[in-house]
Amino acid sequence: MFRRHTPMPTATLLISCPDQKGLVAKLANFVYANGGNIVHADQHRDGESGLFLSRLEWELAGFNLPRDRIGPALGAIAQSLGATWQLHFSDTVPRIAIWVSRQDHCLLDLLWRHRAREFTAEIPLIISNHGDLSRVVRDRPKGAIADQFSIDYHHLPITPETKAAQEVQQLDLLRQYRIDLVVLAKYMQILSLDFVRQFPQIINIHHSFLPAFVGAQPYHRAHERGVKIIGATAHYVTENLDAGPIIEQDVVRISHRDGVPDLIRKGKDLERMVLARAVRLHLQNRVLVYGNRTVVFG
Repeated sequence: MFRRHTPMPTATLLISCPDQKGLVAKLANFVYANGGNIVHADQHRDGESGLFLSRLEWELAGFNLPRDRIGPALGAIAQSLGATWQLHFSDTVPRIAIWVSRQDHCLLDLLWRHRAREFTAEIPLIISNHGDLSRVVRDRPKGAIADQFSIDYHHLPITPETKAAQEVQQLDLLRQYRIDLVVLAKYMQILSLDFVRQFPQIINIHHSFLPAFVGAQPYHRAHERGVKIIGATAHYVTENLDAGPIIEQDVVRISHRDGVPDLIRKGKDLERMVLARAVRLHLQNRVLVYGNRTVVFG
């Protein structure tokens, strides 16, 4: 009988600090001195900012320190280096909430990839400001998307008058479902500054026409302008609208033979792929944010 291979649990350290001699040796020695086996190590030096940034992953089997002592031990090292750092364990399964409006291409792509086990996470919650994707559709015999994937769907309409109250409800749902990451899969609402400050782990996807073609029908205006390249950008959400640290981007060429439907189709394909890659990189703890930039470790 076929048995799915279960990877050995690992710990991953993401760290950034002022650049100085001996950093790689100091971090590697921490793992070695405690009987650990490093499986991935990567680092980058940003010469302009004078920062050293690193991702270090090691097996937990045979590691001398119990999990609850790894953090404090790393904290002492980080303090001496003036570092900021994160510690993650590979067998800790994050919980994701997907937010969506009317377009379902990014939502469906993430759900299918999750079902295919392309990334490790739980998706217990979908939130939408529209009810479209919760309705039974004739050519979907099992009913709505959320029903097909056995995920709770919460319809929270947003108007200027209800926005503040609905964001309180959204935050309550995130706490109730113990959500670690929100993915805006074409959620066509601007989150308030207060919301982002209370829940900062948010990934967004949008076309890369910005800031050239802001607002409605960007593909129509791009077609009128005769653009030759279109793209998609996935980034972390910050207080600056559509200007957070970029995780992933991609582009596709456009020819004179492409009409508006072709631009929309190609744009949706890019948005699916770019968002999926960004979510996977985040879940694998390969993204290190510093300032408004990222290092994405391979």
